[in-house]
Amino acid sequence: MDELEILKKDWKKREHSFNQLSETDIYKMLHKRSSSIVKWILIISILEILLWLSLSFLTTDENYFKTLEIYHLSKVIPVITIINYGIMIFFIFLFYKNFKNINTTETVKKLMQSILKTRKTVKYYVWYNLMMSFISFVLVFTFQFKYDPNLNEVIEKATQNVNPNVFYIILFAAYIVCAMIIIGIIWLFYKLLYGILLKRLNNNYKELEKLDL
Repeated sequence: MDELEILKKDWKKREHSFNQLSETDIYKMLHKRSSSIVKWILIISILEILLWLSLSFLTTDENYFKTLEIYHLSKVIPVITIINYGIMIFFIFLFYKNFKNINTTETVKKLMQSILKTRKTVKYYVWYNLMMSFISFVLVFTFQFKYDPNLNEVIEKATQNVNPNVFYIILFAAYIVCAMIIIGIIWLFYKLLYGILLKRLNNNYKELEKLDL
């Protein structure tokens, strides 16, 4: 065997070693980045529930309870609120579980599975919050429309000069538009809050796919 062939074989061995080392380093980097992203998802979800609890505490006063009494929602709203916070805490537990799973993952495939699971959990969480916002709007509007004396007085005066059917169509259309705008703002809030992290997590997933080939 001539010297050139020996050098070629030696170079191939070194190149193979370098590639193996490179893949290991890339995996470690992606693992660390993914773990950090999921940790931030957990932290943000905890801060979010603390924010809603703070706002609820600051806005719950005597007038609030009187309004609930007028709307006949004094028993329904507290139950819905407790259930809502219970479900949010459950999602936080799932985020924590995802974070622990990613931290203890040792293979590319398992890390990819954990990333997919985390992304699904976040999407379910966002859709749940949007659904709850919509249900809350419908519930409050329905009971307000039925029991609010001030609103009923305005409706009674307005329908004296305008066809009642036309007025109700305009009223419902205006409410739907307002509700959609507010829900759209909430969606943008979540898109900004979690969308960036999910995009980075998705980029990590794509990089891991290359390693898994």
